[in-house]
Amino acid sequence: MPKTLTGFVAIVDDDSAVRKALSRLLGASTIQAQSFASAREFLDSLRSSVPDCLILDLQMPEMTGLELQGELIRLGTRIPTIVITAHNESGLRERCLANGAAAFLVKPLDGAELLATINSTVG
Repeated sequence: MPKTLTGFVAIVDDDSAVRKALSRLLGASTIQAQSFASAREFLDSLRSSVPDCLILDLQMPEMTGLELQGELIRLGTRIPTIVITAHNESGLRERCLANGAAAFLVKPLDGAELLATINSTVG
């Protein structure tokens, strides 16, 4: 039985199609989602609310997912994070997990796996 989120899941990905697909997937599972086109946009939103979980793409312009993880650490903001990427380079998973990511998933994502990961991450 899925856990009930008290807030929302943030999706940070520069690809609008990915943001839309993930928002639809979460919405179909009655999980409230809020999407952000950039790491900076997400960081700015933290002033008003902090998500229960963060789905974070690694390859983004201006500030990468790894850089965003580092900024969250610097700010002392702990958010259960699921890193997603299409680039599964050697050592990348380990670096993300070392920065505090709860999970590392490779695109294309399996919807059931992502939902299960959210459930286990938030719990």
